[in-house]
Amino acid sequence: MNYARTALLLAAMTGLFLTVGYLIGGQGGMTIAFAIALAMNAFAYWNSDKLVLRMHGAQAVDPASAPQLHAIVAGLAERAQLPMPRVYIMHNDQPNAFATGRDPEHAAVAVTTGLLQRLDEQEIAGVLAHELAHVRNRDTLTMTITATLAGAIGMLGNFAFFFIGSRDQRDHPLGAIGALLAMIVAPIAAMLVQFAISRSREYEADRVGAVICGEPLALASALAKIHNTALRIDNPIAESNPATAHLFIINPLQGRAVDGLFSTHPSTENRIRRLQELARVMGDPRVQGRRGPWG
Repeated sequence: MNYARTALLLAAMTGLFLTVGYLIGGQGGMTIAFAIALAMNAFAYWNSDKLVLRMHGAQAVDPASAPQLHAIVAGLAERAQLPMPRVYIMHNDQPNAFATGRDPEHAAVAVTTGLLQRLDEQEIAGVLAHELAHVRNRDTLTMTITATLAGAIGMLGNFAFFFIGSRDQRDHPLGAIGALLAMIVAPIAAMLVQFAISRSREYEADRVGAVICGEPLALASALAKIHNTALRIDNPIAESNPATAHLFIINPLQGRAVDGLFSTHPSTENRIRRLQELARVMGDPRVQGRRGPWG
């Protein structure tokens, strides 16, 4: 199922890239865009995880430099029956985290210093379990490739501006109109990427992560803390690279959407409600009789 979803996503992104290429340069532009898309797909498959980690200034840590964090990840990976992922820390005051890597054997999890400072050990374990759920579900491949291609589509759309009136229009019947359409299509394509990054995957990672760590309420508490703090603390790197926003456990951008068609994440309130219901099903006495999603 995950392989099929990845293949469909790559096909859709490649098709969008070809369309923008055609609007800019006709048949020749489409051919060039196709070659670029093939190269980018191959490059993204092998390198997108490194690019995203470098983009966010993530630094690798080991048991000597971050013993508690490393021990939490190791214990959760064992429970999830996953290889030990690489562990990174991002020096960022906003509490957040993401996972990346093309498969479980090449996975990495990254957390911010803000998350380590503001969450307790159980909550940190819940967040890391959520990220390992993405790894186990192989969502990380889809998300990292999508981030790379979304940025490429947006860049190609921006380049369209420089094509207007700068070339012979006879071989390109759409001419400047095509370039203008490409400038409009590019941001729409970015929104389509958000469609492709299904919010249901976040719900599933919450569910699987809660099972891995054994504490749905710890993950629910972590989500509430991250959400409330992220509203007040900016993440400049994420703001400069919005195509990577969907990688994070909570949307790191200040301009957020609710649980609607164009949002990259489900609403935190809905996620907490589902985790509380899961805790109730698992027999946790702390949620018996509770009604409110925020506990």
